[in-house]
Amino acid sequence: MVRAPTPRRVSLRLRALPSGRRAWIRFALVLGLPVLLLAVMGWRVVAMPGSSFRGPLDPATPAQAALAARLRSRVALLATTVGRRGLHTPGSLERAAVLLEEEWRRQGHAPRRLPFATRAGEVFNLEVEVPGGARAAEILVVGAHYDSDAATPGADDNASGVAALLEASAAFAGKRPARTVRFVAFVNEEPPWFQREGMGSLEYARACRRRGDGIAAMVCLESLGCYDTREGTQHYPFPFSAFYPSTGDFLCFVGRVSERDLVRECVASFRRRARFPSEGAALPESVPGAGLSDHWSFWREGYPAVMVTDTAPFRNPRYHTGADTEDTLDYDRFARATEGILGVLGDLADP
Repeated sequence: MVRAPTPRRVSLRLRALPSGRRAWIRFALVLGLPVLLLAVMGWRVVAMPGSSFRGPLDPATPAQAALAARLRSRVALLATTVGRRGLHTPGSLERAAVLLEEEWRRQGHAPRRLPFATRAGEVFNLEVEVPGGARAAEILVVGAHYDSDAATPGADDNASGVAALLEASAAFAGKRPARTVRFVAFVNEEPPWFQREGMGSLEYARACRRRGDGIAAMVCLESLGCYDTREGTQHYPFPFSAFYPSTGDFLCFVGRVSERDLVRECVASFRRRARFPSEGAALPESVPGAGLSDHWSFWREGYPAVMVTDTAPFRNPRYHTGADTEDTLDYDRFARATEGILGVLGDLADP
């Protein structure tokens, strides 16, 4: 066995080198360790199982075309028929809730209103539950907020998430998954409630914690309909542009570093089932945008949660403007993304 040189011997060898070379070696040692640590951390953030789909999409199947039409119809109900939705527009939350409840009843579910008080009046989340079987005590929450920012009809943010939520609840109607599955439409995700008292998902997550609900995972459906295949249409907080595509044509799964296994499980499931571009990230919570929706509320209560999104303000130039309208979404791509999401939810419900 060859004995490793002692630190003293290394030091002596460095002294024997010309001073310029010693300086470069010391510089490399000082610089190399931080770079190595950053590389390892970066790998843990971005490394995901499988490979993202690349290239032209396959021609849409009849089932995908029908799904695209259903999604557009549901987005239109919220973004066009109701329009701006929130306490800023009197009566709009009630009109939106009635439409969601009617759809859930048509699917065979029994929706519940979960009211709570805010400084601006009483509001309510909406919930339907599909009882589980062998692992009924483990709960999968699938959620999307049904309100919109005051400035916008909110087609992408977040009528698109609600449209996918309704599609998911329809897929589970009459089934008995291993885990209990709850589909929840959250109120008050947008300012001035975001990450503050009165945020619907925060009220819901706190109630779950008080009851001791065993939430195994929460999947947040947030802004799912905006896609653009042109270079330079996707943006990121520094330094993530070095790791991810510059075209805004993919679906993204986002969680915290502590949810890395859950993020990877979701990405692996999506890539097995969908021929559609996808990315995943297990980020420090401090990264801008990492907690930019209702999954944040579940993090606060110690529950594992991931956001599924088109990345919203990092891609959509119409975000939180009056131009976020029904006709601006790509329903063909939205349908393919939703198809993959349904597969992910099926895998999470029946692990």
